[in-house]
Amino acid sequence: MARYTGAVCRICRREGQKLFLKGQKCYTEKCTFNKRSYAPGQHGQSRKKMSEYGIQLREKQKARKTYGILESQFEKYFDMAVSKKDGITGENLLQILESRLDSVAYRAGFGTSRPEARQLVRHGHFTVNGKKVDIPSYLVKAGDVIAITEKSAESVKIKSVLEITDGRTTPAWLDVNKDALTATVVRLANRDEIDLDIQEHLIVEYYSK
Repeated sequence: MARYTGAVCRICRREGQKLFLKGQKCYTEKCTFNKRSYAPGQHGQSRKKMSEYGIQLREKQKARKTYGILESQFEKYFDMAVSKKDGITGENLLQILESRLDSVAYRAGFGTSRPEARQLVRHGHFTVNGKKVDIPSYLVKAGDVIAITEKSAESVKIKSVLEITDGRTTPAWLDVNKDALTATVVRLANRDEIDLDIQEHLIVEYYSK
């Protein structure tokens, strides 16, 4: 599957805010955004007044890049959010994005960033309900148990990740057992539990045109 392979710091600069795509580096003085918070490119520092469409587009792009999703897949998630009988479309969309396996692994502290969690999922370090799953886009359900495999738990990489994320607050919709290296999905996330600066109503407006 195609994926973005460029400099991720440019993504944050383009969106005008930190998306925390580089894990711990984003919290240090080495973060590129701290030095150059303006958009990349020759005209990055020039001020441009965006149209209503431009504002909606940037909000959609911000959400898509935060979760590391390609355009076609993001559109599928939006269609899923629209087709849900209950809830508000924008909130449904964010709930679906949060229920991706790579995002759940990140929220559980099994990855320092979403890109790293996605890579660890691809490399087969996790199981869902006892079965190995290496598909980052796998959507978890309430009651699912995500676990680090016994073999992976002994790897230097996983131990390093767990040490870095030790002490990170986990959301109430996840029950994380640090000793057993498991995370149980108590329920799907509510909007007020998704700590992202995303105005989802602008995304709905974008796709409603």
